[in-house]
Amino acid sequence: MKSEDTPFVGGPLDGRVLPVLLGITGHPPKTYRVPVPGVDGGSSTVVVYRRVQAATSKRLGLHQGWKYEYDPEGDASGRRFKLPWSPGMHKGGGPGGATPGGNADE
Repeated sequence: MKSEDTPFVGGPLDGRVLPVLLGITGHPPKTYRVPVPGVDGGSSTVVVYRRVQAATSKRLGLHQGWKYEYDPEGDASGRRFKLPWSPGMHKGGGPGGATPGGNADE
């Protein structure tokens, strides 16, 4: 697998450059979760970093790599994305489906 040296900004990994595995598209993952062990064997926590654009070229404004920034309110649940048909995605509060609810004129 291919990896890329990626800098980390903020949090416990501030200033470090770590090799991060690249996905199929050649980009590192959008979020990077780091488990941090607790003090004296206590409960561990998960620190979340978000991928942001590292720099742009002066002349054409092209993308020049990635870096990870610390996200203190990061979602540490581990769920990456929600699909439209996933439970809890319906805004109406009722059961989801293709048939709309009744109208007042019916």
